[in-house]
Amino acid sequence: MRLADLIKPFRDTDTPPPQTLGAFVRWALSGAWPMLLLAASFSAMGGAFEVATAWILGQVIDQATASGPEGFFDASNLGLIMAAIVFFMLLRPLVAGLASFANNYVVLPNIPPLVLAKLNRWTLGQSVTYFDDDFAGRIAQKQMQTSSSLASVVTDVVNAVVFALSTLLGTMALLGAIHPLVVLPFAVWMVAYFALIRWYLPRIRKRSAARAGARAMVSGQVVDAITNIKTVKLFAHATQEDQAAREAMVELRERALDFGRLSATFRFFLVALAGVLPVLLMGSTLLLWQGGNATTGDVAAAGAIAIRIAQMTGWVSFTLMSMYASIGEIENGMKTLTRRVRVEDASNATDLVVSGGQIAFQDVGFAYGRDVGGVQGIDLQIAAGEKLGIVGASGAGKSTLVSLLLRLYDGEAGQITIDDQDVAKVTQNSLRRNIGMVTQETAMFNRSARENILYGRPDASEAELIAAAQKAEAHEFILGLQDGSERKGYDAHLGERGVKLSGGQRQRIALARAILKDAPILVLDEATSALDSEVEASIQAALHRVMDGKTVLAIAHRLSTLSEMDRIIVMDQGQIVESGTHEALLAQGGLYAQFWQRQSGGFIQTEAAE
Repeated sequence: MRLADLIKPFRDTDTPPPQTLGAFVRWALSGAWPMLLLAASFSAMGGAFEVATAWILGQVIDQATASGPEGFFDASNLGLIMAAIVFFMLLRPLVAGLASFANNYVVLPNIPPLVLAKLNRWTLGQSVTYFDDDFAGRIAQKQMQTSSSLASVVTDVVNAVVFALSTLLGTMALLGAIHPLVVLPFAVWMVAYFALIRWYLPRIRKRSAARAGARAMVSGQVVDAITNIKTVKLFAHATQEDQAAREAMVELRERALDFGRLSATFRFFLVALAGVLPVLLMGSTLLLWQGGNATTGDVAAAGAIAIRIAQMTGWVSFTLMSMYASIGEIENGMKTLTRRVRVEDASNATDLVVSGGQIAFQDVGFAYGRDVGGVQGIDLQIAAGEKLGIVGASGAGKSTLVSLLLRLYDGEAGQITIDDQDVAKVTQNSLRRNIGMVTQETAMFNRSARENILYGRPDASEAELIAAAQKAEAHEFILGLQDGSERKGYDAHLGERGVKLSGGQRQRIALARAILKDAPILVLDEATSALDSEVEASIQAALHRVMDGKTVLAIAHRLSTLSEMDRIIVMDQGQIVESGTHEALLAQGGLYAQFWQRQSGGFIQTEAAE
């Protein structure tokens, strides 16, 4: 096993991310703590060696002063000389190398994927409401921001904070060995140093969080416009989108200026304070030397460590500022990523077993947490193998009904069962594996045509893949595809959200995906709405073959596509107001008959005008 594998970044965890900073950090870094402690120990040794360097320098100077130029290299000093050589040529480089190896090879490459994998797993488990309420680009930005910022904090703590604390503690010991009085000015300096840090860093953290939020908003605004670039161009709104992006950028600039002003004054006062330290330590040691209470080597050691700490102060202050800025970005990301907008499996959830496909809605109600909208009091029995058509005006509750069946939302009242199994008590994965769905807004990944179709059943053979594409009338046009990287046919990539395809082509690939999935329950939500009449006729035949033996729920505005359903229900304002066959509903002269008359009448009027 490679040493880099001592941290396993892709271990699964089902524990939700905590919503307080300390607990979140512990959750995010779980699995890495042993190696982090090892890396920190090497860093602490490096800090101690900084002090040891000054001490050895003092010892060498004292011995040289005592021996004189002629006697320094006598046998009596051989032990000190050899110890200094071993320390500088072997021990110091070895500890520095181990610290660098532990940080750059074991820790740093593993922390970002460790955190990002956990956050991504959690985010993918959020309900659709979570994604409906935010920018996709903003959510992705928050994941990347939080993982990279936490990695920066870990690196800064190991490389700088632990190193600096070890150096400061070692310096206290060294100065105490010289004379207890030298410790006093150093202690006063440290109090002033930490007071300055305590005042500035929380403010830096707050302003960094504001800057991170503004940056994510710019990213979300830009990605939203690019994702919908065709709509932007069709409505000639490039100027408006540019203005919206600029407004977000103006906000980001102002937050960056706020951060910059604060960080500049912080650096100034820290560097000024660092300049005081050599004066304090060397001055106090020289006074002791003048009184015979310190040696020449003590003065050299105190001066060397004072100058080193003064130099280190600038580096550490910059690191602390960066670290607190990263903490601000982590807290900003936590506000988005640790929210609990989820549909959870029951603690004792079992896998759904579909024996026939009978579906029952029993007094089901759902209003998206509002007082109005959604569906109310739905009682509906769908027999195994029945083909049910669902019609109604926009907002009548058709899609809500299907979403509740798929448990994209948890119902607020009533119960839904499949073969007498409550969908709230089965695992969501098993539920959705048993339901195939083709929607009006077809979902395409920017992957190959093959991968998009195989999403229905990843383990399907090539022959099964092609057969599904042929049934969906997609095989011929797929063979003619070619992308910008010269990939052809089933290997051609379809572009983001399938933008390289026509609406009809996207829908045929979605149909092929559902055909390949071959689930016992099939949901068609305007499945042929983007197809022309000729292609729709050929696909309808394929759909009839696919629907054979399955329980089908078909939503359609084009009523002619539902005329062969076993039964049709009509929804209005979240309730089922009519139910029956196509002929029976026409005979009733109700809402369905009005819909039918409007559609068929419209076509007749168009033909008469022509």
